[in-house]
Amino acid sequence: MTQEIKKTAMITIAGRPNVGKSTLTNALVGEKIAIVSPKPQTTRNRICGVMNRGDTQYIFLDTPGLHKARTRLGDYMVKVVRESVADVDAVCLLVEPIANIGAPEQALVDRIREGNLPAVLVINKIDTVEKDVLLSVMAAYSAAYDFDAIIPISAQEQDGLDVLLEQLSKYASEGPQLFPDGMTTDQPERQIVAEIVREKLLRNLDKEIPHGTAIEVTKFSERDSGIIDLHVTIYCEKASHKGIIIGKNGAMLKKISTHAREDIERFMGAKVYLETWVKVKENWRDNLNYVRSFGYDEQ
Repeated sequence: MTQEIKKTAMITIAGRPNVGKSTLTNALVGEKIAIVSPKPQTTRNRICGVMNRGDTQYIFLDTPGLHKARTRLGDYMVKVVRESVADVDAVCLLVEPIANIGAPEQALVDRIREGNLPAVLVINKIDTVEKDVLLSVMAAYSAAYDFDAIIPISAQEQDGLDVLLEQLSKYASEGPQLFPDGMTTDQPERQIVAEIVREKLLRNLDKEIPHGTAIEVTKFSERDSGIIDLHVTIYCEKASHKGIIIGKNGAMLKKISTHAREDIERFMGAKVYLETWVKVKENWRDNLNYVRSFGYDEQ
């Protein structure tokens, strides 16, 4: 029998691009709700992950990495981060084990200080460094801000997560359950499908091309048999990019589609028929109307 939820804790997970925010969110929630790739700026939206533990419901806001914006889409991503580090119960500042506070980390520390927010420093990827390095990282950040706690973890190895959750439980306040049992994210299924396809682009294509792509799910329907039919359009910024995404004799698009379908089937728990198309919308990232039409709008 599940315990009645009596408290909630809303936690922002913030940090520079590629520090492991989405990996941590997925590990805490216990399900893949945020896409992960070795490329920076993978997460574009503020993704809400939900986990019930004991009498507390935790809501994790997985934000895009804070970076210097170069496009309209970049402006939007930075705005999402700044707004996420406010009106929450606590902030997890996720950093790599480097004893140097970079500009993105300093900007987030300043934001936390301005809001007088409870904050936990979470040092990720501890499986990659020696203990003396870890101590110097702790010292550098302790000098920059009076964090409530400093917790070393490995999101990838799921090491240190219990200690982190124990600390985060201190920020829970009395309140009703916000999300029903079994719900692990507030993202609509269409958005998750689009994000999975985008993840496969990020994993299979080089350099700048994936960052110039947007995904639109034009058909999402379920047959009586339970099979889900999906039509997905991949938009890119240049005709030359379209050729690379499709690949020789359609090989790359087939590979991307197959990997995406397998992940979507796992998430949906159903058989999926996925059809994909590639279209060109030049410089869409600098066109505010396009940025909004692809779902990157005020939240």
